[in-house]
Formats: sequence, structure tokens, C-alpha cells
Amino acid sequence: MGVRQFRSIGAITTSSLVLLGLLGCLRTNNSASVAASPRPSQSKPIQVQERRVAQTPNTVNPQLVEANTQFGIKLFAEILRQERDKNVFVSPSSIAIALSMAYNGANGSTQQAIAKALQIQGMSLDDLNQGNASLKALLENADPKVQLAIANSLWTRAGVSFKPDFIQRNRQFYQAEVTDLDFRSPKATSTINNWVKQHTRNKIDKIIDRINADDVMFLINAIYFKGNWTTQFDPKLTTNQPFQLSNGQQKTVAMMSQRGDYRYYETDQFQAVNLPYGDRRVSMLVFLPKQASNLSQFYKILTTENWQTWSQQFRSRPGSVQIPRFKLEYELELNQALSQLGMAEAFGRRANFSNLSDTPMQIDQVKHKTFVEVNEEGTEAAAVTSIGIRATSVRPPEAPFTFKADRPFFCAIRDNQTGTLLFMGAIVNP
Repeated sequence: MGVRQFRSIGAITTSSLVLLGLLGCLRTNNSASVAASPRPSQSKPIQVQERRVAQTPNTVNPQLVEANTQFGIKLFAEILRQERDKNVFVSPSSIAIALSMAYNGANGSTQQAIAKALQIQGMSLDDLNQGNASLKALLENADPKVQLAIANSLWTRAGVSFKPDFIQRNRQFYQAEVTDLDFRSPKATSTINNWVKQHTRNKIDKIIDRINADDVMFLINAIYFKGNWTTQFDPKLTTNQPFQLSNGQQKTVAMMSQRGDYRYYETDQFQAVNLPYGDRRVSMLVFLPKQASNLSQFYKILTTENWQTWSQQFRSRPGSVQIPRFKLEYELELNQALSQLGMAEAFGRRANFSNLSDTPMQIDQVKHKTFVEVNEEGTEAAAVTSIGIRATSVRPPEAPFTFKADRPFFCAIRDNQTGTLLFMGAIVNP
């Protein structure tokens, strides 16, 4: 069921990254229902009593961070099976947050299937939800010089009853805006899309194309990121240079350049450099396969275990860095990739969302849209995920290195305190 749409923007470039930072879920046995709106022609927030969650946590459950990393890397691998040798830009973080909201309504084997996909087996649901709430608060206050905003919303069809505990947990742990909306209104689609546009700073203006007669709920996550490089690239040093494509051809790209001291790592397979933003709490990690290798070979060794090892190997070293400017939008339906990760049941008639509603329901579509721009000043990125629910130590100085990303490379943006991956991906045709 995978559907892809990709569009380059302007004459500059295209690329790929992946945003990661996952929030979880909870289970309920409460069987009460939320009454439908008495005036379905209007939309209004659903009023549910909520408890407070700590706003300024200092730590995050390491088990949750490990699960997030595993999910992101496994999801990326599944998407690459569909999009091989193409630019990819996805946000596992946004996807996982939206799935976590839906997970609150799952039960039985459907709940277990989603847990398998999210790599969260073995965690208590209460610890998972509280950990996710803490992670969201910590990420949004990571660096005063970096903007990172995570917003969630839940749009329910007027006239359909949903479990109050499901609504409450989404508001409590995910700070989700919950709105009872007349899905029959011609303005319903634009109402949801306007929320998306607002929470992505106008970078993504639409996620819902239409509302079908059997659609009963949309769970939506939006993430916005903007960070200036700690040391910005001088635009005067940006020059047009050749970039080697995967098919052996070349194209001309705007290549940014700078010299300085960087955290750097190198193996027989690749070079890697850490490019920090703001006060260095968040970084972009760029992995460039050696000339004798390529991204396909790199993907074979891109595992959770290797990633954790590599992340600890970066050391300060002088050198020069050249990376291309790029800007792109990307769109993907994730039903197929998520089914391959183990949650196919959630998309079929056997789906059990009895903690969401007494009405039999299943996930209809997981749709994902992203935007990213990398230039001399820094990086701006946004991601939206919509889940449609329908009824059924000091070292001696080393020699300077030269890092020139003039061929396909992998990159990631990481929160350096928690280890949460905010972006990761592969640039094959900038």
C-alpha cells in the first residue's frame, strides 16, 4: 500500500534526513464513553479532566531512548526497501508519536503488534507514557538557540463515542488538542490542515486530502525544528561543484565550505563529522562512505548496536568540511513499512482498538509529510504524521582531515544529551 510523492524545490538541491524522538502510550480498562457533541455542525474541544505532568525533567528513561533508536533505524531500513537509490526524508519521531497516541486505544494482540513495531516490549505502560512526556518537555527546552516544537492533535467525528481514558491520556501525556469536529462540513479538511500549517511554521500546508464517510478520527503530530550552526558557513565560500550520483553521473551543486576543529570519526568504511547547532546540545552527524564503498554498503552496517558505538567514537580534530545546500519536500504512506515491522494487524479487520471506542475500528492510513532546508546559516525542518482511524580524555594532536561530501552520504541530527535522534537519512541526489 506504499504510496510516494517527492518534489525538489528550486534549483538548489534535494536530500534526505530522518527525524527521531519517540513518545509512548498507555492502556486502559475503563469502558465508559465520551458523549457525542450535541451540535455536530460545530467543532469544539472535548472537555476531559486531566492530571499534570512534570514540565522540566532532567533525565529520560534510557530504555525509552534505546527503543526510539531501534524503531528509527528499523523503520528507515524498511522505507529504503521501497525508496532505494532515491532521496528519502522521513521523521520516525513524528511517526512514533502519532502511533503512540493511537496505541493508547489499542488492546490485546493489536496492542502487542504496535509495541513490537515501536520496540517498546518490556516497558510498563505507565513508565512509557511518563517517559515520553518527560522526553517531549526535555527536547523542547534542549537549547535556547534551537527551536524545537512538538505538537499533537486529535480530531474526532461528531456523533461517535470514544473512551474518556483514551482522551485523557492523550491530553495528559501528549498535550494533545482534542476537537470534536463535524467531518461532513466542507470546512473540516481545511480546519485540520490549518492546524498543520500553523504548527509547522507554514512549511507543510496540508496532510488531509479528504475525509471519507467511514473516517472517525485523525491523530496528528507535527514537529518543527530550526537551528543555526554553532559556526555558520560563509556564503562567500560556497561554490558550484560536481556531485557524484549513484548511477555514475554528475550534477552541479552549491557546496558550502569551512575549516575548524570538529568532532570527527573515521573507519575503513566511512568518514563522519559532527556539525553542532547553537550551544552544541544538538548536532547534525554526516556519514560519508569511502570512495571504495557506497551507501548500500553503509546501510548493511547501520544497526542500533553500531550506531551506539559510533556515537561514542567522535574526537576533536582539525579539518575542512564541505557539504551541499539542499531543500526538499517529501511525502509517503507508511502502511506497508509499518506492517513489515509487525503491526499489520492494526490495519485489518482483526484490529482491536477497544480501549479507544466500543465501535470496531482499525487504522486506515498512516500518512507522513516532511520539509527540510540546509544552508549556510543552519537547518530548518518540519514533519507531520497523520493516522486515519476508520470504523472496522586529552589526546595528541592529529593531522587535519579533508571531508568533501561530493557523493551520496548519510546524515543525522541528534540531541547530544539524551542521544535521541532528531534527523537521519541519506543524500543521494542533492
